[in-house]
Amino acid sequence: MKVHFIAIGGSVMHNLALSLRQKGYIVSGSDDEIFEPALSLLSVAGILPERIGWYPEKITPDIDAVILGMHARADNPELIRAKELGLKIFSFPAFVANQSQNKKRIVIGGSHGKTTTTSMLMHVLKYLGKDFDYLVGSRVEGFDLTVKLTPDAPIIVIEGDEYLSSALERVPKFHLYKPHIGLLTGIAWDHINVFPTFENYVAQFALFVETFPDGATLVYNLEDETLRQIALFSKTSVQKVPYATPSYSIQEGKTKLIFEGKMYPLEIFGRHNLQNLEGARQVCLQLGISSEQFMEAIASFKGAAKRLELVARNERTTIYKDFAHSPSKLKATIEAVKEQFPEKRLVSVMELHTFSSLNKKFLKEYAGTMDASDEAIIYFNKHTLEHKQLPDVSVQEVREAFKNKRVQVFNDKETMLDMLYSQPWQNANLLMMSSGNFDGLDWQELSDKVVSDN
Repeated sequence: MKVHFIAIGGSVMHNLALSLRQKGYIVSGSDDEIFEPALSLLSVAGILPERIGWYPEKITPDIDAVILGMHARADNPELIRAKELGLKIFSFPAFVANQSQNKKRIVIGGSHGKTTTTSMLMHVLKYLGKDFDYLVGSRVEGFDLTVKLTPDAPIIVIEGDEYLSSALERVPKFHLYKPHIGLLTGIAWDHINVFPTFENYVAQFALFVETFPDGATLVYNLEDETLRQIALFSKTSVQKVPYATPSYSIQEGKTKLIFEGKMYPLEIFGRHNLQNLEGARQVCLQLGISSEQFMEAIASFKGAAKRLELVARNERTTIYKDFAHSPSKLKATIEAVKEQFPEKRLVSVMELHTFSSLNKKFLKEYAGTMDASDEAIIYFNKHTLEHKQLPDVSVQEVREAFKNKRVQVFNDKETMLDMLYSQPWQNANLLMMSSGNFDGLDWQELSDKVVSDN
């Protein structure tokens, strides 16, 4: 089978391309920018485009499928050529759905916790020797790629994103998968550029449940009132399985899950992660995996990349990085670190990087989200505002939005780093949060300055 990727450099797109190449497909692609690690991985696999840019001559009648990334616009010259030739064109979620028609589909959705919950399921299934395919939004320890599609695996675990599928298919990705088992972790308004009101955003999750086939199962977080309402009014042909935060204890900086009178030490921590764990357990029960098997497997789960990921530590200081960028993620992540290490001063740094976070209308949603930090720092780059074609936002406007007198706001990276490096780091933790990369932050230098010099 011959497949061409338009916007092959995207996170999921290049992983899907590599997965299909491993299956023996003939794979080609194009993009107007490709960064690491996609650049090196595509090169090693022999499918890195020879030239950056869009080239309609690459689109030939013998191509079996064109896979379109969200980065590609409707006027993309390669897309136009593919339509002229009448080729089959898929968004990546539509292609994954097409390739999964004969599998049991498990889809994890929600405004937060999707990647972690999906990763937990992948870890448990692998630990127990189960054969499965998957699609996840971040690197997971023990897995080479973030996408696996095979002809024989009986089940597939899919991270179901609510963002739009492609320029041609302007529907949420998770509407395309039609799960046999669907899990919803929670709902907190995001993606204001696509869903301008909270009501419009919530409607996408209600519609997601309506895509379930008869007899399917909805696993949902009972502690989220919006989800409770969706479950209450969703179609009766779907089985509903609620879950809530399990009992746990924190002892000397280590979280232990309490289940049926036993204590299970975990590598992860945070109330939100324990909710994710309980949701994953409920899904596993639906798959015939016992709680005992699940508990044995989950004890060695260390988390997904950039989800409270350990960067560096010594006896006095620990540095974590996290993908947190929306208000709910920011608040949950900060509170998790503070609860785990209450005796240590917590310095939290958040980069405003997404369209929503840099939007003046949405900024007020961040009020109070960093209150659990002992020191709170916000960074944003005016170039990012320009790139997203957003109006300028002032330092004062950002400070006022967070409603926290301790918040310090910077729009110059070097000034922000100088301030960080001048901090006393004895008995203190540093939490760095962004969906971006703090404009190419050198993590080794940060570690050397904060941890090695203590």
